[in-house]
Amino acid sequence: MAKIAKRIAKAREGIDPNKQYELAEAIKMLKDRATAKFDETIEVAMNLGVDPRHADQMVRGVVNLPNGTGRTVRVAVFARGDKADEAKAAGADIVGAEELVETVQKGEINFDRCIATPDMMPLVGRLGKVLGPRGMMPNPKVGTVTADVAAAVKASKGGAVEFRVEKAGIVHAGVGKVSFDAKALEENVKAFADAVIKAKPTGAKGNYVKKVAITSTMGPGLKLDPATVTVA
Repeated sequence: MAKIAKRIAKAREGIDPNKQYELAEAIKMLKDRATAKFDETIEVAMNLGVDPRHADQMVRGVVNLPNGTGRTVRVAVFARGDKADEAKAAGADIVGAEELVETVQKGEINFDRCIATPDMMPLVGRLGKVLGPRGMMPNPKVGTVTADVAAAVKASKGGAVEFRVEKAGIVHAGVGKVSFDAKALEENVKAFADAVIKAKPTGAKGNYVKKVAITSTMGPGLKLDPATVTVA
């Protein structure tokens, strides 16, 4: 049996692995146990009663966290002319058309999220094999294929988080930093959970939200009482 590191053992002290904690209590416990030399990310995972292999059970969407993510997001925009100017004015880090497509095809991806105007999609579509596996392909369902590039850039910079259910039926996302105050983290967690609940697909049957857990980058995982993460 592998030996548990002292830091991990200390972080787990006082935690009941079988208990479902209330959201406020779990956040306090994670903040109290955050000892890393960097600002740890708080992440929420939801185990859903869906099978994403079926198209009518896919869960996907985007949520604007009310208190941001605490993370600097580099945004690229595929656009031309006036739309390119709008994207630059809104704070996009990289803006381009054919030349940006060529750069990405070479494997140079110096951004975390990308947006495209509808007219650029025939070009951007060539990047499916590059951007798709990274979960970065622009998609109108999550607001990254849009004519309103300024709003999309501002949302991405301000705390927009995309989510997509994995094969095992789990959807997860970073919802803030340990340095955030407890109330801000609670609001972000509830906003994320609410967005996932509203994205419930038509093919989902029975119990939709099966389990919810919260953790920090270097901290323990805590089970949550699902009732405490829903928006009142």
